Amino acid sequence: MTAVSNDKKLGTFLGVYTPTILTILGVIMYMRAGWIIGNVGLRNMIFIVLLSNSITLITTLSFSSIATNKRVGAGGAYYIVSRSLGFSIGGAVGLPLFLSQAFSITLYAFGLAEVLAGFIPGLSIPLTTFGIIVIVAAVSIVGAGFAMKTQIPVMVMVAVSILFLAIGAGINYFGSSGATMPMTFPEPEGRPGFFQALAIFFPAVTGIMAGLGLSGDLEDPKHSIPRGSISAVLTGFAIYLSLPVLLVMGSGGSQEMLLNDRMIWSTISPLGKWVIIPGLVGAIFSSAVGSMLGAPRTLAAMVNDHVRSQGLIEFVNSRKGMYAAFGVSLSVAFAAILLGDLNTVATIASMFFLTIYAIVNVTSALENIIHETSWRPSFQIPWLLSMVGAVCCVIVMFLIDKKYCVICIFLELVFYLILQRRTVQATSGDARRGVYEFLVKTSLSNLRSLKMTPRNWRPYIQLIVNDHKKQLNLTRFASYFGQNSGIVTVSELIFEDLNESMKFDREANIAAIEKFYNEANLVVFPESYIVENHQFESALLTAVQANGMAGLRSNLVMMCWPDEQEYLSKFLILLRKFAALRLSAMIGRVDPDFEQPRDGSRHVIHVWWGGLQRNGDLMLLLAYLLKCSYPWKNSVIRLISVVQRDEDTESARQALNKLSVDSRIVVEPEVIVKKPGEAFPDILDRTSADADVVFLGLKTPLEGEEVEYAEQLQRFAKNLRTVFFIKNSSVFQGQLLETASENE
Repeated sequence: MTAVSNDKKLGTFLGVYTPTILTILGVIMYMRAGWIIGNVGLRNMIFIVLLSNSITLITTLSFSSIATNKRVGAGGAYYIVSRSLGFSIGGAVGLPLFLSQAFSITLYAFGLAEVLAGFIPGLSIPLTTFGIIVIVAAVSIVGAGFAMKTQIPVMVMVAVSILFLAIGAGINYFGSSGATMPMTFPEPEGRPGFFQALAIFFPAVTGIMAGLGLSGDLEDPKHSIPRGSISAVLTGFAIYLSLPVLLVMGSGGSQEMLLNDRMIWSTISPLGKWVIIPGLVGAIFSSAVGSMLGAPRTLAAMVNDHVRSQGLIEFVNSRKGMYAAFGVSLSVAFAAILLGDLNTVATIASMFFLTIYAIVNVTSALENIIHETSWRPSFQIPWLLSMVGAVCCVIVMFLIDKKYCVICIFLELVFYLILQRRTVQATSGDARRGVYEFLVKTSLSNLRSLKMTPRNWRPYIQLIVNDHKKQLNLTRFASYFGQNSGIVTVSELIFEDLNESMKFDREANIAAIEKFYNEANLVVFPESYIVENHQFESALLTAVQANGMAGLRSNLVMMCWPDEQEYLSKFLILLRKFAALRLSAMIGRVDPDFEQPRDGSRHVIHVWWGGLQRNGDLMLLLAYLLKCSYPWKNSVIRLISVVQRDEDTESARQALNKLSVDSRIVVEPEVIVKKPGEAFPDILDRTSADADVVFLGLKTPLEGEEVEYAEQLQRFAKNLRTVFFIKNSSVFQGQLLETASENE
């Protein structure tokens, strides 16, 4: 059923219990329960009832808990999931929810058609099903209020039919001296397997979310939804647990009667069809109307969340739009007729229902696990119970039918990927951030107990810039160094006085930088730091120490090549302080016109080797990480060493080859013999002027010699396209390559 447009608020009984129990007690109970018992036996039927109702009971507890924490809007289960796990996942769940509701219309129509076929020989069930769906649609469009008012009479008729079934079963069983209660039956030819029988029965216990759609019309939804839904599910549980026993008692244990008598309820009942048919027709038709009312509203709720066109949203929420949503739902219901019969439709509907229930249970479990401050439900359940329910749903889906299960999951995945690309973010937020924060907190807590070793070392780079747009190419390189194994934080220093009247909006600035890097397809984390009175050194030192948390603090400070040489000298002064903090440092200069590699291009990386115990291990490791990035996958690392004499060439080459083998980094060794009187800058120019990237070691200058050393670095970098000066101050200096000889 759906909400009624009136001012009178509904209570637990009329608003939740009645529509839920009427949807649970429907076509499968009347038309398939006996047939399933005849195929699988009483013992297996009871197990099917226990398994099915356990899943729906856990799911009811889960959504009841969520419903007592927040108001449930249009869409029921879709609303719950989309507001907890995001619109994309919610939309992926909304699809099977809509399809399950539309298929249920056909399911109930097939059942009613079978009833009519029992009275009218030769009646075409598909054509009759088609006609019933048309009638259901007409009643749903013009008679929602009438359908709501008829709930009590229908429930009375259903109760009477169950009562007379019990009376008839008692009379037949106790009035017959030879009555038996067989727990199993011989396997009939072509009998369905246990899980196929489960698939056919499972839609009987669905409909548990009928009360969710009435949240806005309930006088006290936080109390009515859990009380009404759980009461209805437990009532249905008790009835379905008793039903197999009553049918076996009433049939005298006759397998043939259970298998072949579609109207076995009428046969067992003392007054026959006169008390059974009204309840049967009323329950089936009421359930069909409820599904016909629910499917268009689920579709409309999804459109409202996922469509950006205001005109289309207004259309969907208009009377014409609701007619269009009815038309789509009706088309799906008509298409389901082509599946052939009630059993097939029931199997597919079971897949959709199980998918929805699994996600609802996961949602409840996650909300409980992450325990955000907004999670304050008045009805609490253990998260483990919800997770068990979710796992059971998935297992049962695979056991019922692997093919339908895979198709169902595939459709949801495709729909999710489509929505992920175009869905707007919810302004109210959802639980996904809480999930990530919970995982981060848990991981950081565990990380503290694990000692960092050279094997675990990875680059946590803090890149210092003063203009993120101007230094985009440098940021690309930082991303290449860290994207496969590390983390890159870009810290922009903003020179401005900090006071209440300042116009600078730090959060807006960070958001703009994030957008800029997202558009550049860079996975980096931007930060902004205000530098007062141009206190560059102290501001930079503070920013470096403040970066990161717990075991994820930066271990490599990367600085851009300054436009003014005085800042280069200041960088060099800070090297000593970075070393005291056990922070490695890197100064990078990238040609503004440098073009990043394209697919198939072969670039050359030069690493000037100065020895394992200084900066070489970090230089070679960064060169390797650069090569591991996708744009640089075809590049070549050339490991270069300088010797003073020709006779030292071979031994130096062997040392470089051994280093390559031990470190498992493929390089092209190159040994250069220094010419008499030749200075290193000259060797560098003639060797690396055409290299795409050059790595050079960086020493810590003596106090007072920073300006002189800055001039020397200027000379080194002058004729190079892109160069990185590396200073390894890590606690693992000389150990980062973790060579094979060190592991032995």
